[in-house]
Amino acid sequence: MAAVTTQDGTEIYYKDWGTGRPVVLSHGWPLNADSWESQAAALAAHGYRVVAHDRRGHGRSSQPWDGNDMDTFADDLSTLIDHLDLHDVTLVGFSMGGGEVTRYIGRHGTFRVAQVALVSAVPPFMLRTDDNPEGLPIEVFDGIRTSLVNDRAQAYREFADGPFFGANRPGSNVSQGARDSFWAQGMQSSLRSSYECVAAFSATDFRPDLAAFDVPTLVIHGDDDQVVPFEVGGKRSAELIKDATLKVYEGGPHGLPATHRERLSTDLLEFVSSTRA
Repeated sequence: MAAVTTQDGTEIYYKDWGTGRPVVLSHGWPLNADSWESQAAALAAHGYRVVAHDRRGHGRSSQPWDGNDMDTFADDLSTLIDHLDLHDVTLVGFSMGGGEVTRYIGRHGTFRVAQVALVSAVPPFMLRTDDNPEGLPIEVFDGIRTSLVNDRAQAYREFADGPFFGANRPGSNVSQGARDSFWAQGMQSSLRSSYECVAAFSATDFRPDLAAFDVPTLVIHGDDDQVVPFEVGGKRSAELIKDATLKVYEGGPHGLPATHRERLSTDLLEFVSSTRA
């Protein structure tokens, strides 16, 4: 099993597919690298080296008690990129992974980075505060935490069968397999990590990190995202990132890597190919 050990002894599992200019994929909550399989396979088949890791506390990585915060996740990502000595990287972050990628740039810069893509991503700031009145109320995230403590397995089932893939919308055609995969991946994460990650993705202010972006950036977001509403996430991030390109998936839910797998793969391939090493 391919893994890198971080400074605090946590083992981070990763997949490393294909050869060529590197694309690093960062997954959402409470998933793991398997959630990127369609896009990873498409990118690798078109001549790119695709690296997709399991965040600490998720999937096949270690499940430490501490370190379930965006600074540590970004540093873990830096450890992986440095370990593989990757350059001219395209960083792609989905949902919470978009926060990880964004904080990575805020803490480590773009020396190794050629491009960034944010997909259904949590930046710039999800939580409603006095200086972020368009955010979501704390009660939304408290409800998620309560559901995890009460019955985590059922919470993941309801999330997959409801807002994540838009399965609660008329005409939704998300497969049972995709919903089951969400549940199975979620159950591989630790309760401690999945609980603490709610604060990490909701209460972290990424606005200063977005100001540090100085590479081509693609923002992709569905306008029917019930988890990270378009007006809270993609729309505002695209406004804050200098010269960002915004692609809106009309009627798109949160879980675009599954519900719009072919379109997303095509858009990522087009974006990655727009920059040459």
